[in-house]
Amino acid sequence: MNKKLAAALSGGAVLVVALSGCSSKKDSGPDPKLVAWAKTVCDAVPAQDKKIRAANASIAKIATDSNLPPKTAKDTYSQAFQDMADGYKAIAAAIGTAGAPPGVSDGAKRQQDAAKNLNGLSASYADLKKKVDGLDTKDQGKFAKGLHEVADQTKEIGRQSNSGTEALKRLEQGDVKAAIAKQPSCQVAASASASATAG
Repeated sequence: MNKKLAAALSGGAVLVVALSGCSSKKDSGPDPKLVAWAKTVCDAVPAQDKKIRAANASIAKIATDSNLPPKTAKDTYSQAFQDMADGYKAIAAAIGTAGAPPGVSDGAKRQQDAAKNLNGLSASYADLKKKVDGLDTKDQGKFAKGLHEVADQTKEIGRQSNSGTEALKRLEQGDVKAAIAKQPSCQVAASASASATAG
């Protein structure tokens, strides 16, 4: 039961990796205005990436404990979903605050699509938190059924996460990617997420 939920949630931090810099092979650097834009976005990433990865880790940890009291499981899931909702909302806010990437064709639409997807993910995790908070831990049968329903809902969130990843990839194409590659904060988030995935 718990393993099903954990499996459905695994990879929640993968989306953040989409917004990460790989070294650019361009000889001339991107527009300084675009670099400043990237800094606004990237500076918000590491703390939220860490929060999202920690939430996934807490869920994975309790999935291996079949003797975990329902109340403890409920509290852990609730906090994890809250952290995910907060993390994605904060990244969306950073992208929204930054505005359209300067000098980028169709930049405004790409920026708005990415923020919209991230806000949608945040809302979905907030909804999961509400559902978990409403579960009855005194009735094992009802609690188990409720967790199964939550696990089923995470499949839809997985599809949302894929859409969010694609939206971020579209946002960081071309010169945007080169500008993000110059940001140590995005590089740190990418490195941390890669290590977590490898582990």
